[in-house]
Amino acid sequence: MSMTLRSSNRILVKAAIVLFFVWVIALILLTRPLLNSPQSDISGDVLQRLSKAVSELESLKVRNQELQWILTNFSQEVQSGHLKGDVLERLRSTLENKIKLPLNFGSIDLKSNGPSRDYEVKQRQIYRGVQEMWYFVQQELEKLKKKGHDINAPELVNLIQDIILSGKEHEIVLLNDLQELSSMEGHNIWRATESRALSDLIQRRLHFLQNPLECSKARKLVCNLNKSCGYGCQIHHAAYCFIMAYATKRTLILNSKKWRYHRGGWEKVFLPLSDTCTDPSGLDRSNWPGTNETQVIELPIVDMLTPRPPFLPLAIPRDLSDRMIRLHGDPQVWWIGQFMKYLLRYQPETQKMVDEAKEKMNFKNPVVGVHVRRTDKVGTEAAFHSIEEYMLHVADFFNKLEMKETVDRRRVYLASDDPSVIPEAKKKYPDYEFLGDVSIAKGAAVATRYTDSSLRGILLDIHMLAHSDYLVCTFSSQVCRLAYEIMQTLHPDASSKFKSLDDIYYYGGQGPHQQVAMYSHKGNRPGEISMEVGDILGIAGNHWDGYSKGVNERTKQSGLYPSFKAVDKYNIVDFPIYSEVAIET
Repeated sequence: MSMTLRSSNRILVKAAIVLFFVWVIALILLTRPLLNSPQSDISGDVLQRLSKAVSELESLKVRNQELQWILTNFSQEVQSGHLKGDVLERLRSTLENKIKLPLNFGSIDLKSNGPSRDYEVKQRQIYRGVQEMWYFVQQELEKLKKKGHDINAPELVNLIQDIILSGKEHEIVLLNDLQELSSMEGHNIWRATESRALSDLIQRRLHFLQNPLECSKARKLVCNLNKSCGYGCQIHHAAYCFIMAYATKRTLILNSKKWRYHRGGWEKVFLPLSDTCTDPSGLDRSNWPGTNETQVIELPIVDMLTPRPPFLPLAIPRDLSDRMIRLHGDPQVWWIGQFMKYLLRYQPETQKMVDEAKEKMNFKNPVVGVHVRRTDKVGTEAAFHSIEEYMLHVADFFNKLEMKETVDRRRVYLASDDPSVIPEAKKKYPDYEFLGDVSIAKGAAVATRYTDSSLRGILLDIHMLAHSDYLVCTFSSQVCRLAYEIMQTLHPDASSKFKSLDDIYYYGGQGPHQQVAMYSHKGNRPGEISMEVGDILGIAGNHWDGYSKGVNERTKQSGLYPSFKAVDKYNIVDFPIYSEVAIET
């Protein structure tokens, strides 16, 4: 949106300049005869010309007021996030009618179908390739710097550190240039329009699915919100149920009575999933998988699901796959985000609580969301990461942003289940403004996790993290992944707006995550594997040093391979196409 807004501002400046020059030219044309007229001709003619000049200036004043009104309303529409695909066309038409001059907004083709799928995929691949190259170079330089310390060569250490700092600046400038290039030719306008249209289609399909005309005859999928795990895990359980319902074309009945996070159930916090069908009863009932004719099927947790259908995450629907891959750098996450968008619609009281908390803490952009997960995760599912590790990537974000624009304050929304993290960060980084609440961290502790105040805290944390401009966290945490999924619903493509200190993105209970080799590679270093173009790789993780770990399914070799030489292989599956819901164009 920032690139679109700056582009729009340039348009507004151009329009104002055009009006200024119209005024100056008119003034010159009207006053020149006065300066050239003989003294004897001035008497009657001067008054007539002055009168005409005053009239023209009054007319220009009115036009200026009209233009100011147009520009003010246009700016408000942009800033409020309601930018439509035809806004620029309407602005052009209105301005031409008002000031009677043709306006050229540059090379933006407002009626185009946007960039091709190949173009979008390739420009994102280049962006990630630059990142992966820097991960590799930086890691290798850090190894050399360590050797310099070992042999007591301070001059070499200092030289290598200077190279790292200079190299980081080069990476920042190159990434900024790539982002600016991708926004040219009006492509950001197309992305915003397509994102809204595709999301709207899915939301209308979900509304259709969840609101059958006759609940007593509807086929249903019952999901019990009783999984013994934390908040993020339970929301992911509900989303898994919803995806299963969509894939089987069954209305989801979410049984949330005595939910451990709110005894009153799901509807006390979020809007009901249906306006017409909440009754789980039916003529016949079966556990999964049942048959197509079974009216009510009960779904187990994903860990116990058998047989496992092909449409579990990270699968995406075939009928929408081309649009999703063209639009988004990680369509698998975008798809899951759409179910979160429908599931997590706040009740008015919940929305009010979030809005008031946001206003009280003065939450505003730009801001980086940082989630530091400690307590029960450390030593079991995740390693300990110091606050310095997180802040290194926070600084990278702001350094990159400040290359393009002025930043009034470096803000960080800091969420953690460890109450000591926020005071520690404030002490160590006084130049940053930390937003967050120690009481929320206390409520996130294991002993107090399932209370009303804890629910309020986790809701606020996830909301603020998702609404940040960039997310620094560990994907081993369900809260972190949930915030990242929600973030995808707030931008046309937020797939690069994160830094995970450990895992790549995954969904609990997911099917295989595979990549395909785009370039051949011969394993030379210890631990490396070889691959040929087209080899399928089961990826286990990215080491964020230029290498990923996985297994070559052709050779059965397991080990490291250069991350930039492989891309995700999407699992495209046949889902229902919901022909009852019109695709609006």
